[in-house]
Amino acid sequence: MTHADRTSEGTLFGQFPKHRQPLPNEYLSIYDSEYLANRTAGGLGNRIARTLESWMHKKAATSAGAQSETILELGAGSLNHLPWEEGSYTSYDVVEPFRKLLDTSANLGLVRHTYAQLSEIPNEAQYDRIISVAVLEHLLDLPAEIARSGLYLREKGRFCAGVPSEGSWLWKMAWKYGTGPGFTRRTGLDYEKLMRHEHVNSVDEIEECIRYFFDDVTMKRFPLPAKSFSLYSFFIAARPNKERCENFLENACKQRNPSL
Repeated sequence: MTHADRTSEGTLFGQFPKHRQPLPNEYLSIYDSEYLANRTAGGLGNRIARTLESWMHKKAATSAGAQSETILELGAGSLNHLPWEEGSYTSYDVVEPFRKLLDTSANLGLVRHTYAQLSEIPNEAQYDRIISVAVLEHLLDLPAEIARSGLYLREKGRFCAGVPSEGSWLWKMAWKYGTGPGFTRRTGLDYEKLMRHEHVNSVDEIEECIRYFFDDVTMKRFPLPAKSFSLYSFFIAARPNKERCENFLENACKQRNPSL
């Protein structure tokens, strides 16, 4: 049975959109500052994590099919990926709901359009490449966002996404004994509660969704190819199944708005 067959039977999509449990007030009071520190500064653990994440940035940058592409980045954060592209684009648009991250970036002037949500982008927009680094694991409505991405790609466009290997043994050890202790020392709070709040999708769920909406998918893992011993996974997806993307979004809209 194929990925598409399993998914179409509701084994995966039935759990979306997911819902986050509200964080306690003590987490909410430091959420913005910790989020900003995680992406731009922070302690030793955060700096090491960002260094390891450079593998995903390199994979995204080398996924370019040609020079002078139109690029859309999902969850662009502080625009720390943009310099990796080294001018291989004619236009660079971004989706980032946390505006404070964009406003602190020296690269903001290189961006053509900024959007808070993927659904804000005009329907007629088309991109050569849609990229994301450490974003898909956070998305509550993951299948819908990947389906929309497929519709925004040109015929030979590619969806390129790097994600933590959430669900692997090595990834759990990395945050539990790496970034976790630093967070607890700074805040006195349990890092696992924050991780479970933030990372709502496993790498297996992400792979299943990508393979459902794209007909040509390749995957690499780092540092080792086995999922259990990987920190990150990177997907390059081509040939979006436009009909499947459109049908999913139409059906999702009807289910959530029965009056339509």
